Formats: sequence, structure tokens, C-alpha cells
Amino acid sequence: MILNDLEETLDNGAEISREGELDSQVLVVGAGPVGLTLANDLGRRGVRCTIVEQKEAPQFLPKMERCNARSMEIFRRMGLADRIRAAGLRAEVPMDVFVILAMDRPPLLHLPYPSVEQARAEIRACEDGSMPLEPYQLISQYTLEPLLKAAAEKLPSVSVRYGCEFVSFDEDEGGVTATVRNLDGETENIRAAYMVGCDGGASPVRKQLGIKLRGEGNLMHLQQALFRCDDLFDRIPIGAGPGKGRHYHVADDHATFLIMQDSTKHFTLHSVVDSDEEMKRQFEKTVAVPLDYAMLSCAEWRQNLLLADNYRRGRVFLAGDAVHLVIPTGGLGMNTGVGDAVDLSWKLAAVLQGWGGPHLLDSYEVERRQIGDRNVGASRYASAGRRKWRSQYRPEIAKESSAGEAARANLATVADVEQRKTNEMIGAELGYRYVGSPVIWEETGGPEHLFRIYEPTTWSGARLPHVWLEDGRAVQDILPDGYTLLRLGGCLADAGPLADGFARLGAPFTVLDIPGERARDVYGRNLLLLRPDMHVVWRGMEMHENPAHLAALAAGHRLITERGNKT
Repeated sequence: MILNDLEETLDNGAEISREGELDSQVLVVGAGPVGLTLANDLGRRGVRCTIVEQKEAPQFLPKMERCNARSMEIFRRMGLADRIRAAGLRAEVPMDVFVILAMDRPPLLHLPYPSVEQARAEIRACEDGSMPLEPYQLISQYTLEPLLKAAAEKLPSVSVRYGCEFVSFDEDEGGVTATVRNLDGETENIRAAYMVGCDGGASPVRKQLGIKLRGEGNLMHLQQALFRCDDLFDRIPIGAGPGKGRHYHVADDHATFLIMQDSTKHFTLHSVVDSDEEMKRQFEKTVAVPLDYAMLSCAEWRQNLLLADNYRRGRVFLAGDAVHLVIPTGGLGMNTGVGDAVDLSWKLAAVLQGWGGPHLLDSYEVERRQIGDRNVGASRYASAGRRKWRSQYRPEIAKESSAGEAARANLATVADVEQRKTNEMIGAELGYRYVGSPVIWEETGGPEHLFRIYEPTTWSGARLPHVWLEDGRAVQDILPDGYTLLRLGGCLADAGPLADGFARLGAPFTVLDIPGERARDVYGRNLLLLRPDMHVVWRGMEMHENPAHLAALAAGHRLITERGNKT
């Protein structure tokens, strides 16, 4: 028989729940999309959370511009997906990608991708688990941040404080005390059980922890400008130019790249130039016809492929750009940070609520750092593809000559292979799984981690594939917010001992019967144990031989045998 060693957990729970000593249970530093996602998810779990941000308000600056499919599944579970869709790009607008010389000339390459409307139709017709429940959504960061801020401000347990700069922190056995500076220059202390630095690539929290970023830095310096041009979208195609889409890569020697933003009135331009005036000229050259426009901002940015040595020290955690910096090729920057946030939020809530064991918070770095590392690799793979086709540029490429025609044909042929590496990252988005985690029942072997291909799997550590039930509901939509045992295809395995194991811990647990063969065929097992973030803890044909052990492992508890040996 194996017993759960709960004494240490109960002591920790008492230590972190002395409410009189805490201003907040969790302090989040940084109110970008990652910090706000974390605050929203903590708030919906009833955790008292304070989020501080140095800026006085969300800024109208171009950064991320797409929530990928996995992030939209996460936002759906948080009740935010419909609001994000309503605020983002209209559902009928194509998501096509073009390689061009200018907007008034035929494209060298056209890569069609479905609009949200088309993707939803494809998802509705798919029954094999190979597609997400939610398609991607083009939404600019300057649109997403205010939306997430407004949602957080409506949660009674969340305090949102802009104009509040993190200065430093001290940690002791009972919590973290952070010093912050308000707009009037006065400082104050905020006491919390845990702190999370979601404060970007230059993270002051990470620097105070002494954690290093390692990898490839300053790979390329570009200017990024935000333009308002009300007539451009409606004028596309301009003459013989490309059709409507989201990305227009210019085949030039400046790495010029035009991106449509969610309003269809704003566009960002990236280019290797030296001044604001040169950026204006690049915009005019790319658009190629006289249109009224205004350049709203222009700033330098640098391409990096960097990963932090650690994601945690003691009671302080890091998430988002504070621990991984990628080149935006593949759209894996902010979206990886959203994954960090939801992995950490339910684990913090579990520990604060008293049922999460010591290995639960330990698992955050184990799980998310491997995904950060993998996605840095995916970004490297995608950006290498883009550099490869851009290296085919020749000065004569725009000329109406045999040499120009040959240069255009050659670049298009290479781009048709290499540019797809940037836009087709469904494997990295949906197919990631956690390996070696202390709270996942390890299976030997496992499917290959693929960047561009998603093959649905319920291998332990994987995201639960989306499957439609016979009544039209999605399995993901009927999962309660705790641990769930799925009994599939009429399986009648006795779940009582597993329920007892979770009950002893005080952990939320539900048995969910899913009859019929559709889900059973996709999932490939009779039984799946899922955790709150919809990742598979364990799977089997029959009930686990030691349900108490499985429950304790899933909730992050140490175990002792009857002989007193910890396992």
C-alpha cells in the first residue's frame, strides 16, 4: 500500500494562506498579453492577484498580431474567445501570404490560407481530431491588451494597477515583498505568497534573480513602423497586384515586410533601414500608388533566439518574453507565453488552495522550459527558411528582361518551399507534449515532436485532441475545471479508488462518461486522466493498478511507502 505524505503540503498551505500578512496571493509584474492572461486565469480561479504595469495605459504600438489555434482554445476555456474574435479581424477576410515586388505588380508567390470563417467550416466537418477546436485569430496586441485588461478588471479577486513600476523584491520563507514606485514617485511594498515576472525581454525580475538568457542575440536589426492608411485595404488588389491577405513579403535587399493589422486600416512595415524618413519611402515604394497615410510610430527592433537558464527561483516565477525570445516567424512568441501563463496559473491556484503538492510548482519549469526551447528551435527553423529565399534576391529582379524573369522565377520557386516554414506551424502549436514532468505518468518513447504537422495523440503529456461528440458538442467544452477521468466507448472501469485518492488530497475530480465510438477511436484508449489545462496525465485500457499513487502524482505530492521510504 502507498500512502500520501500530506503533512508537508498542509504546512505549506498554512504558511501561504495567512491572509493578514498578504496584500495579494500572487503578484504579477507586467501587463502585456502574458501577464494579463495569467491574471485573468488566476482571477477566474478565485486567486487574489495584483498585476502591476509601469505604463500608464496599454500602448498603441505594433507587436504581436495573431493568436494561434492553441491560444484561442485556451481563451475559449477562459470565456474570452468570442470577445477576442469580435475585436479582431473580420471572420471573412483571407489570411493569405504573398511574396511581391510591390502592391501594383503581380505577386511572385501566393500562399492561400483560410479565413476564420473558412477554417471554422473545415473544423466543423473534421471528425478525426486533426484540427483545433478554434482557428487562429488575427488581432493586434494594441487591441488585445485593453480587452484582457478590461476582463481582468471585472474579476473581484484581481487588482490591476497601471503606472506602477516594479523596483525590487525580497523573498523569505513565507512570501515575497516587492517594492513598487507609483506615478507620484512614492514607493510602497506589496506582499504576496508568489510573484511572477511577465515583464518582457529586459525583465528586471529576471535580472534581480540573476538568471541569464542564452542563445543567439542581435541576429538582425530592423525598423518597425505602424502606418494608418484607410484606403489601402479597399484598393487591394491594386491594378495587377496581389489579392487581399495578411502578409506581403517584398523581394528586395532590405527584408521589407508589410503586415495588415486587425482594423484593415493599419499596417506595420519592417525593413532594414536607418531612419524614419527611409521607412516612409519604403512604405510608399511597397504600396506603389499615391495614398494618404500617416506614420504613427517607428522604432528599432532586434531579432533574438534566446532561452533563460531557469524559469523559477524559490517563490518567484518567470513567463513569456522574460524567459524566451524568438523571431516572430511562426507566430510563437506571445502564444508560447500564453501557454506559460495557463500552465502556471492552475498550479499556483492548487497550491494556494491547499491541495497542490510540492512537485506541482516544480513541474512548471520542467514543462514550459522544454516548450520554450522547442519553440526557439521552431523559430530558428522558420527564420532560416525565410533567409534562404531572401538570399535569392538579385538586383535585376524587377527588370523586364530575361535575367529579371529568371531571378523572379528562381526566388518564387525557393520561397514556395521555404516561406511555408513560417506560416505552417500547426505541429508546434498543437502537438507539443510534456516529457519528464514529475506530474505526468511517463510513457516510454513517444511520437516525434513535429513543427509543421499535427498528428493527434493522447500520449501522456499531450494536449487533448479536439473531437466532436455525436450531439454536436466538443469534448473540450464539457470538461470541468479540475482533474477529469474520461471513460470512453462504454468503458465501465471502477473509478472509485481514483476518486478516493483525489478526495484525500482535496483536489477537484470528475468522472466523465463519453459513449459512442467516435471519441474512443480518436483517443485510442478506454481511459484518459486529464488535468485542468487539458493535458493528458495518464491513459490506459484498464484502470491504473494503483489509483492512489496516480492521484498523488498528478497533484504533485510526495509519497511514502509503509516502510517510510519516499518515492
